[in-house]
Amino acid sequence: MSYHVKPRKAKKLNTKFIFVSGGVISSVGKGVTVSSLSLLLESRGYTVAPLKCDPYLNVDAGTIRPQEHGEVFVTQDGMETDQDVGNYERFMNTNLTKANYMTNGQIYQNIIRKERNFEYDGEDVEIVPHVPEEIIRRAEAAAKARKADFVIIEVGGTVGEYQNILFIEANRIMKYRDGRDVMHIHVGYLPTPPSIGEMKSKPMQTSVRLLNGSGIQPDFLICRAEKALDDRRKSTLAWITNVPADHIIAAPNLDTIYRIPVDFERQKVTDKILAFFNMKSKKNDFAKWKNLINKVSGINGHSKVMDIAVVGKYFETGDYKLSDVYVSVVESIKHASWMYGVKTNLHWVSSIDVEKFGAEKMLGNFNGIVVPGGFGSRGTEGMIETIKYARENNIPYLGLCYGMQMATIEFARNVAKLKNANTTEVDDDTPHPVIHIMPDQAKKMLNRDYGASMRLGGWDCMITRGTKTEAAYLEGGRIKKTGKAKISERHRHRFEFNNEYRERLEKAGLVIAGTTPDGQLVEIIELKNHPYFVGSQFHPEFQSRPLSPHPLFAGFMKAVVKLKK
Repeated sequence: MSYHVKPRKAKKLNTKFIFVSGGVISSVGKGVTVSSLSLLLESRGYTVAPLKCDPYLNVDAGTIRPQEHGEVFVTQDGMETDQDVGNYERFMNTNLTKANYMTNGQIYQNIIRKERNFEYDGEDVEIVPHVPEEIIRRAEAAAKARKADFVIIEVGGTVGEYQNILFIEANRIMKYRDGRDVMHIHVGYLPTPPSIGEMKSKPMQTSVRLLNGSGIQPDFLICRAEKALDDRRKSTLAWITNVPADHIIAAPNLDTIYRIPVDFERQKVTDKILAFFNMKSKKNDFAKWKNLINKVSGINGHSKVMDIAVVGKYFETGDYKLSDVYVSVVESIKHASWMYGVKTNLHWVSSIDVEKFGAEKMLGNFNGIVVPGGFGSRGTEGMIETIKYARENNIPYLGLCYGMQMATIEFARNVAKLKNANTTEVDDDTPHPVIHIMPDQAKKMLNRDYGASMRLGGWDCMITRGTKTEAAYLEGGRIKKTGKAKISERHRHRFEFNNEYRERLEKAGLVIAGTTPDGQLVEIIELKNHPYFVGSQFHPEFQSRPLSPHPLFAGFMKAVVKLKK
């Protein structure tokens, strides 16, 4: 089938577009490649807009099971995104928006809306060219939103899949129109089968040929493997794939993903990308990142180790446990541990196992405990037992969203003596609904209005002076000693602290350490006479960065290290 490509409108911004695809296997490292390139180009004085393209028909990631697609990351403006957007923010030390994320669902939704509004002037609306054109429009909107010099577009999935072919087609059209303003980087995997003991380049060769079959010749190859690519395989790839040897980049397994930009810089990747576009560095501001990696290297080389239990209920998928479900939590713990010069061993503990085997057996050897977010009734009694164990044994505890709600329930039951206290999410008939659904959320649930309908994105919070929470935010430089102690944190939940029980719980010793500015919604709870026991209704992990750990995680780690000493 042939179609007419409309003349390109002149761009207001002189933006360069870099597409990043993946091949051979999923989870090959496209996201951290985009994150690393964004960091490196910004360190040279350019503004970058990373853009994740997810091929599924969901409008956003909010209704997908964590075991199915990993963590749902939430931006400041409330978009529920793929976890890669979280990596973009952590590497770039910035806040991104809904402009940095698109799905096939969004694309088709907008095309159908435009068709219904007669915005195609009576044309028949077709998969090609209208879907690729909508992708291009969104890529250019991402550029305008950040006034970006570069847009780096991560194409989800692997080449050869039907569902992402239209993103590749958008790349082809842009290359046809704009030539040297568009680049393609392909990330592929080179396995080393144990039975052979030799790195094999054939899977990467095949992956590039699949890409060629879609009309794209890659300009760079990123070669993921257990070890660094050797010259023999690099030479083979060069003459078979038509990619210059100096554009074939080794990407071996490293001890931390944050070392990838340093490894790319060593191979002069940034210089080569700028040379491709006939551009030069405006500056070179990479020292802070290199200093961080040098510090991490030193930490990994000594024996100061903290054992932290992350007690959740979304780890299992078949016979495997997946840390990607809580990737922002994992990274936030690492950021805080590096701040205090220690290494953390993270242990994945299923709250179901706590229910089966007891808290003493499952949690007796840990220096700190974190209970992250979640939904539904499964495993909640195990979470409550976990929290009771942390409270009674003075183990530093950090509860995130659901972890805050479960901590409220545990305190209500075992300290305030409110028998069978619970959340109405788990038990509609509880005699003491210390956590309940807000009226507006109840109406949405009744109407099955689930998509993007939770309390989402950044909300202001006023911190109570004289609390451990205040001390943590002061030390992190997020508030000042005088004036309003106001912060903004990101949310993703439907249920809230029930204010009808606020006075009774406070009298029993629960500290309300933060509320919304109007005082109506409880945002943070903590306990006195405990090394560190803090729960937040929001998700602090969404705003932790390697160069600036989140205060609540930093406070948690500070208490862990102090007790260990």
